[in-house]
Amino acid sequence: MRQLREYGAQMRGEGEATAEPDPEKLITAIARRKDREAFVSLFEAYASRIKGFLMRGGTSEELAEDIAQETLLMVWRKAETYRPEKAGASTWIFTIARNLRIDRSRRDARRRTHLLHEAPEPEGPDRPDELLQGAQNEDRVREALKTLPADQLRVLQLSFFEGRSHSEIAEMLEIPLGTVKSRVRLAMGRLREALGEGI
Repeated sequence: MRQLREYGAQMRGEGEATAEPDPEKLITAIARRKDREAFVSLFEAYASRIKGFLMRGGTSEELAEDIAQETLLMVWRKAETYRPEKAGASTWIFTIARNLRIDRSRRDARRRTHLLHEAPEPEGPDRPDELLQGAQNEDRVREALKTLPADQLRVLQLSFFEGRSHSEIAEMLEIPLGTVKSRVRLAMGRLREALGEGI
């Protein structure tokens, strides 16, 4: 992931507004070349949309954030399975999100049922070591967020945690749209570098 943010900043420029990306082209680039810049563009375009979609369906904000990230990582891993003749790119992405939400709801329902009957939890994808790893990852993310400059942290909070569009953020903070996009890209790059993500 090294140099990705610098490359993106050079390609698009701090004050330069960019057109809405074509998700089908981005998914194709990811499928063919594991194109990281395409993934970053897709993430920026869809993370807050997926979160908003899930929250409108009754999912809590925290869970919606988790599922949105999981959805986009699934797109990264499964991009080669996308078939444009069967569904549009957005439909495919939101279907993944919906299915992940359903899977999570079923797992939660199973857990509640077993807790009610004081039965041991069945073997499944969320073993204690995986739960511990998840908690440790959350702590690492919180620590990484503390290292961001205040201006980058603010646009991340507004974009990913509050679900605001980049144009709303630009208006709210009274800065150019290109500056908002650049700060989001730079912040995500710093987070990935701090967390050592392999995407």
